[in-house]
Amino acid sequence: MSNEPRNLDQIQRWMQAVISWPAGVKAGIASAAAQSRIPLKSDELETVITASSQMTSLERMGIYANAYYARLLECLSEEYPALVCAMGKTAFGAFCMEYLQEYPPASYTLGDLGAHFPQFLKEHKPPAEEGEVNWTDFLIELATLERLYSEVFDGPGIEQETLLTAEALSSIKPEDWPELSLRMAPCFRLLQFQFPVHEYVSSARRGETPAIPEQQTTYLAVTRRNFIVRRETITPSEYFLLSKLQQGLKVGDAIAQFAESDLFETDELGEQLHQWFKHWTSAAFFIGVSKV
Repeated sequence: MSNEPRNLDQIQRWMQAVISWPAGVKAGIASAAAQSRIPLKSDELETVITASSQMTSLERMGIYANAYYARLLECLSEEYPALVCAMGKTAFGAFCMEYLQEYPPASYTLGDLGAHFPQFLKEHKPPAEEGEVNWTDFLIELATLERLYSEVFDGPGIEQETLLTAEALSSIKPEDWPELSLRMAPCFRLLQFQFPVHEYVSSARRGETPAIPEQQTTYLAVTRRNFIVRRETITPSEYFLLSKLQQGLKVGDAIAQFAESDLFETDELGEQLHQWFKHWTSAAFFIGVSKV
């Protein structure tokens, strides 16, 4: 048994390694991370954590470990309330515990805790019968959208930017447009889903219990203005053109590819483009223009 003196920092780091170990307290004590802090044999735990009149040292450590994971489950529930609604609290909790085993926290901030949850659901997606709807896809899409909301809220935004205005766009000479590229807002995202998950998320976050929706291809534009995450449904045509602009294509090339896609009647294209660009600018999808 080691009689070496232990300072507070050493004990705290050892305890963190033990209670956060995915396989439990016993495995945590034996782990390399804990042993590197305080090397202990299986019968030496009381040299660090004393027993009480009613609980053993291991049981006392178990309380801290349970509280640690309870806090992580609470954080995941707060980030994915629509997923909790769709799966039920018990099933969601079970998935979370498996998730934390495979993707244990590795960041200083709890904001990163659920970053891999959509990927985790994809990795554990059960096979579906041919021709049947795989409802796991709905859950994956719910998780994807809710995680995106978190990333857009916490990520870079446009609150300190001088935004592009409709007047600025109108001042550009028509002959200059084809060679211009549009700089998208750093918080702007485009998404395509199999289900109208945005409606389910909104309903669940209002405290309702919505029904699982039928499949319906849905296109979304998500951004942030004044520190509020905003989303809107867009048409397949808008999604196509915006995706080309987001890829960095010059306006002329993007419009040419859009015209060739047969997604819109060519004789109405000019007026529709005017309306779209006016709306997209007011919605702050773009933050500037540049000549390539």
